[in-house]
Amino acid sequence: MTSSDLWDAETAERYDESSAFMFAPEVLQPTVQFLEELAGRGPALEFAIGTGRVAIPLVERGVSVSGIELSEPMVDQLLRKRADIPVVVGDMATSTMQGEFSLVYLVWNGIGNLRTQAEQVACFHNAARHLAPGGRFVIELWIAGIRRFPPGQAAVPFHVGQHHVGFDTYDMTTQQGTSHHYRRHSDGTVTYGASNFRYIWPAECDLMAQLAGMNLERRIADWHANPFTNDSESHISVWRKPT
Repeated sequence: MTSSDLWDAETAERYDESSAFMFAPEVLQPTVQFLEELAGRGPALEFAIGTGRVAIPLVERGVSVSGIELSEPMVDQLLRKRADIPVVVGDMATSTMQGEFSLVYLVWNGIGNLRTQAEQVACFHNAARHLAPGGRFVIELWIAGIRRFPPGQAAVPFHVGQHHVGFDTYDMTTQQGTSHHYRRHSDGTVTYGASNFRYIWPAECDLMAQLAGMNLERRIADWHANPFTNDSESHISVWRKPT
């Protein structure tokens, strides 16, 4: 039993449209290029592969990609686009894909979908289990915006756009949070959706990696390789399995 929210068929069907900003070339291309270079000649495994936002461009660049995904409706959407990508339906903390990989990656804050520390630790172990010696595990994760909380404030905005406004609420005693999404559609209607997460700090990620037998190789602020600093709002972290 996983603590992750399960995305249903309706959510999966409209996912690409509602998340169009994630597919923008300026967002997606640096991600794909970075991962392609790390994968090298070896195969790659994506945890929470979704509808293939990252996997499909990697395959088109010649990288062999497999995936693990909890939501079967999301997998259905992916396979309608690329039926040749192997996917196991299951949770990324315990589900396995046959073979060894030079790269396992988990992008767009996906580790937070696992809402217990034990599951997040298990996810790091699962990544290490799939890696060939010398292989790398990469995550993309935001830094929880709790420094922006003045006394009495209940939420922090993480995106304010023409068609989408998003706020995060946090319980700082449990490291649990909820993302609240308000979307304005082309017909003028507005819909609300929410997703739950557990936020973790970079140092906590490093400890999880150490428990799984991996060592931190690199940490940067974004896919453009800007330095990670005290003011960074996200990080790309790379851990390596010893040879």
